[in-house]
Formats: sequence, structure tokens, C-alpha cells
Amino acid sequence: MGGPVPVWFITAASSGFGRALALEALSRGHKVITSARSLPRIADLKDAGADTVVLDVTSPLTDLEGVAKKVYDKYGYINHLVNVAGYVLVGAVEETSPEEDLKAFTTNVLGTLNVAKAFLPYLRATSGHRTIANFGSVTSWYSGAGHGIYSATKWAVSGVTEGMRAELAPLGIFVTVVEPGWYRTAILSKDVQAQSEKRIDAYENGEIGELRKALAEADGKQVGDTAKACRVIVDVLTMSGCAAGKQIPIRLVLGKDAHDVIREKCEGTLRLLKEWEGAATNTDYD
Repeated sequence: MGGPVPVWFITAASSGFGRALALEALSRGHKVITSARSLPRIADLKDAGADTVVLDVTSPLTDLEGVAKKVYDKYGYINHLVNVAGYVLVGAVEETSPEEDLKAFTTNVLGTLNVAKAFLPYLRATSGHRTIANFGSVTSWYSGAGHGIYSATKWAVSGVTEGMRAELAPLGIFVTVVEPGWYRTAILSKDVQAQSEKRIDAYENGEIGELRKALAEADGKQVGDTAKACRVIVDVLTMSGCAAGKQIPIRLVLGKDAHDVIREKCEGTLRLLKEWEGAATNTDYD
């Protein structure tokens, strides 16, 4: 796209999608500001040409607003805000503590919201093409034993993103939720994934115990190529490459595994609606 060089702000850029997105945008000659909770973790991105800042998405809104202002004051405009920060919490709903639940929602949901709140005044003040991409997950569409809380956080992100899209479209800001399947990032590693402290035999001897083992075995073996996915994401947000001539979708589903799961979910939901249509639609006042 023509005009000034695009400016990106990307959270959780120390690894995974955040890092790969930063490198992809940099490879296209864009200006990129990357953030992480510790600068040494993104020192290599600085060497690659990115600006780097310390940012913890769970910080008070006033702190996040201070970071946003510094970025805007330095660059004069912001085109793309990408909220990547998040983590998986594994455990039965009965096993996870209120503190563990709150921490997951604070990072995965409120962190995304508050970073958006902090940057929105400057996105509104920027002319030209502007986007916000919030990271959901394939589990924004389904839940299961052992990841009910994590799925709930990702459903919330997808839901609020739809609301933001409706609010910001009239202002010329495009909003999407990125919903990837399983990509080869650190999300399943012991350093990133959180496990419920409490374990209950009734669950651990069944599906949830099997899930913990399966996730440990899958770490580093996921089929998704993060670099390829990030090329698509940058294309979509800049409306170029594979996305040229297309509108930015409300949901950007990535990965064959995600497409298959979501298609099955939608087909199942349609069957459910048909099965219960007679009873469900016969509840209005006569």
C-alpha cells in the first residue's frame, strides 16, 4: 500500500507469533515496535531493526497509556496494533483455583482489552490504513476437558473483537481476531503453559491426565509453520499479497487443523439448531 511506511506495535514479541510477525513486517521495510516483559528477551529483534520497549499487558492501564503515548510521540502515527500475549491454562474447572482463573483472564482477555484501550486514541488520530489484530485461538470455537478456562478466555477475545469491529469500522479502523490452530511455538512448553496446582484423581485418571500427556508430547511437533502463518497475517492486515483485493475478515482462521475443527463445529451447530428448532422457536407470546 502507498503512503508513509507502516508502523506496527506488537505485544509478546519474545517468541512465537509475536516474534515471527515482527520479523515478517521488518522484512517488508516496515517500522516495528516490539514489546516484552524483559528487554533482553527481544534484544535480537532490536539488532534486526525493531524498536523495543518493556510492556507487561497486565500492568495498570495508566502504564500502558504511557507506553502508547511514547510510541506515538516518537513515530507520529500507528497503523497496526497486534495483541499476541496469552498463555494456556490446563486443568479441570474444579481443579483450577480462583486465582489461576483470574490470572488467565487478566492476561488473555483484560490484557488485550487494556492494550487496545491505551492505543486507540492514537490509532484514531492516525490517518490512512489502520488495523487491530487480537489473538484468539481455534479454541475460540470449542472447548473440552482440561481447557475450559483457556477456551473461555479465547471465546471472550473473539467476542469482544466482534464488538470492537462494529465500533471502529465507522472510524476507518479494521479489527480482526486471529484464530490459529496448533503452530510450532512455545505455547505448550513448560515455561509458557500453566498447569493447575490442584490435581483430582477423578479427572487425572481420565481425559485430563491424558490431555496433559498429549500436550507435553506435542510440544515442538505442531504441524503449523509460524513463519508461513505470519506472512498471511501481514498480507491480510496490509491488504496485499494473498489478501489483495479482499476485505479484512472478522475472523482470520489459520491452519488446516483449525479449518477442519471449525467446519465440523459449524456443521454440528446447524444440526443441533435443526433438531431443536420446533421447541426453541415456539416460546414467543401467543
